[in-house]
This record gives sequence, structure tokens and C-alpha cells, in this order.
Amino acid sequence: MKKLAVVLCISLMAFVLIGCAGDDAGEDAAEETAAAEVNVADVADGTYDGVGEGNGGDVELEVTVADGEITDIAIGDHDETEGIADPAFDEVPAAIIDAQSTDVDAASGATYSSEAIMEAVADALAN
Repeated sequence: MKKLAVVLCISLMAFVLIGCAGDDAGEDAAEETAAAEVNVADVADGTYDGVGEGNGGDVELEVTVADGEITDIAIGDHDETEGIADPAFDEVPAAIIDAQSTDVDAASGATYSSEAIMEAVADALAN
């Protein structure tokens, strides 16, 4: 009987530990965005469309490149939550233009929308 109780306890602990392991999907998305970093100086002048996956679905945008620099990022169609995603739409494009890189901080409270913008810019520049 004691052996059965020990086996059940160990099994239960294993299931709890597996359940608490968590989901690192957010980290994976950030790593993919960083891996997709493109040297803007190598991108021909023009306007490029990109798509990133946000909290409410796809976030579409246009990135304008001139003289080897990102000069404009225009947010297009999206289903992100109004009010919650606004900091991402206000802060992240400006940060990307300033840094000339998608490796910028996410807007507080709008992490998924911020990551969607970074992903979409990387997608636009890679195409």
C-alpha cells in the first residue's frame, strides 16, 4: 500500500511540474523577430508591406525606406483592441525609426501588439 501511495505521489508531482513548465511562445516570437533582422542599408528605396501576428490577429503595415534608412511606418489594417494597443502604435514605429532596427522595447501594456509591429517591419524589409 505504501508503494502505491509513493508511486501516485511521484506521478502527481511529475504532472504538476509538467503543467507549471509554462508556455514560452512569447520568447519564441521575440527570438524569431530578432533572427529576422535585416540590414536596412541593403534594402532598395521603396515602400514595403509587412504582416505580424498580434493579439487580435494580423497587423498589416507599410514601411518606407529611403537612402538606406527607414523613414516611415504606417499602420494598416488590424483587429487589435482600441485603447490597449494604442501605446504600441504610438511608440514602437517611432522607436524603430529612431533605432533603424526592430530590436526595440515593447510598449508597456501592449506587448503582443508591439511584437506584431516589430515582426511586420521585419517581414516587410525581408520581402
